[in-house]
Amino acid sequence: MEIFDWGVVAAYFVLVFGVAILATRRRKKSDSQDFFLAGRNAGWFVVGASLFASNIGSEHLVGLAGTGAASGIAVGQFEILAGLILLLLGWLFVPFYMRSGVFTMPEFLEKRYSEGAKFYLAIISIIGYVLTKISVTIAAGGIVFQSLMGLDFWTGAVIVVVATGLYTIWGGLRAVLYTDVLQMIVLLLGAVAVTVIGLQAVGGWSALRVEAGDAAFSLWRPMSDPEFPWTGILFGAPILGVWYWCTDQYIVQRVLSAHGLEQARRGTIFAAWLKQLPLFLFVVPGIIAATLAERGLFVLDSPDAALPTLVAQLLPVGFKGLVVAGLLAALMSSLSSVFNSCSTIVTMDIYKRFHEDASERLLVLVGRLSTAALVGLGLLWIPFMSRISGQFYTYLQSVQAYISPPIAAVFLVGILWPRASAKGAGWALGVGAVLGIGRLILELNKDALQGIWLTLAVENFLHVAIILFLVSFLVLVVGSLIFPDAEPEQDLTWHAVFRDGQAIPTKGRTRDIWLSLGVVAAVAVLWVYFS
Repeated sequence: MEIFDWGVVAAYFVLVFGVAILATRRRKKSDSQDFFLAGRNAGWFVVGASLFASNIGSEHLVGLAGTGAASGIAVGQFEILAGLILLLLGWLFVPFYMRSGVFTMPEFLEKRYSEGAKFYLAIISIIGYVLTKISVTIAAGGIVFQSLMGLDFWTGAVIVVVATGLYTIWGGLRAVLYTDVLQMIVLLLGAVAVTVIGLQAVGGWSALRVEAGDAAFSLWRPMSDPEFPWTGILFGAPILGVWYWCTDQYIVQRVLSAHGLEQARRGTIFAAWLKQLPLFLFVVPGIIAATLAERGLFVLDSPDAALPTLVAQLLPVGFKGLVVAGLLAALMSSLSSVFNSCSTIVTMDIYKRFHEDASERLLVLVGRLSTAALVGLGLLWIPFMSRISGQFYTYLQSVQAYISPPIAAVFLVGILWPRASAKGAGWALGVGAVLGIGRLILELNKDALQGIWLTLAVENFLHVAIILFLVSFLVLVVGSLIFPDAEPEQDLTWHAVFRDGQAIPTKGRTRDIWLSLGVVAAVAVLWVYFS
């Protein structure tokens, strides 16, 4: 990078801290609702921008481009489908969450089912955040600094963790939300720069499609495809999507901060539109890099090197700094979001459970201390990350795919069926966890297996998600019929929440319906065009 590129990166850091300071100064009082949910006063634009920015991390960008380089645009299905799932979040799930007045998703499960369900989700979430989201994001930060900025890996990782931790500890979710807006803009500007300059280098869209071939530009793969079978995409990916977009604290905390149902719903619609962009801005650059490498313009050491190589080889002075700032924006928005979400669960679901009379000031202090502890854990984890094999890390990440179907089933059935009981939910979560861990063990030992066990070990994870969801659903239904609650839930189920249209405010409803239908139409057009 040249001096001007460094100047762009420095300006980015100044802007981030400036926005965080201004956002924090706007708060009217410092209590738990303000620290963890930004006073429940965020508008739709902030909510939607934060949903998008929190979801897109540096490892996300590198991975999407890398998979695009290796196997084409099929990986973009997850981004496209996310738009539909976000509509489900806004129109179906958010009314239940708003009505319950909860701070966290484990707290919602407690209100709907039992304290046992709450602690299960709280512990699973905290472990998953620390071992996967935090560590992967930190590693990605170190790689960005090392590969594009020439700094030592550990130096870059420490800079990212400390810088992000500072404004998250001080400003809570309010600082996270408003810095996410800035980071979304920087991220999109950097991605657009890479895509436009890359298309110019390859000779335009038509030339890229001809040279890369029809297979690279097909969203639909046969059922036997090891990575993206159409059956898994249509029936398995939505299950994982419901868990991630509709029940994961990391995401849902953004809509809980909205100023009412209307703003929350509109924020999810805005994010649904934004999620149609990654196919073009993040996946296509990978195909461009692979095409230029085939021409001999440069060498790709691995598919995951597609984005860094494209940036290093094609972008002029200034644009490199913009793209690096975009990568840092993606990284820091994800990291700040997971810091805040995890500290919210620790404070409201764990600490407050044993200290029910804790003052608002004390809860905010615990939130800040738990955020600082997460920053510390992230720093302590860095030396161990180089000793963990890439294969193990992949399996660690896949744990989420195996534990999410039963969680999705418990949430979905819980809000749609009043007779879903606490014991039924407990059995569903337990059986689902055992089966998910069993699949992971088989996958780890697949080289020594044969017959049906080998088949189970190598089956596509999206197909496994379908099976786990169906089993969890059946266990929940049967368990609820055998062990019914003394009084079926009446307050947080479909009939109560949507009675008399209370869950769908009339203000702006027609416009939101048309905007939502527009997202559905956009998805249909992409599916047809890239079929």
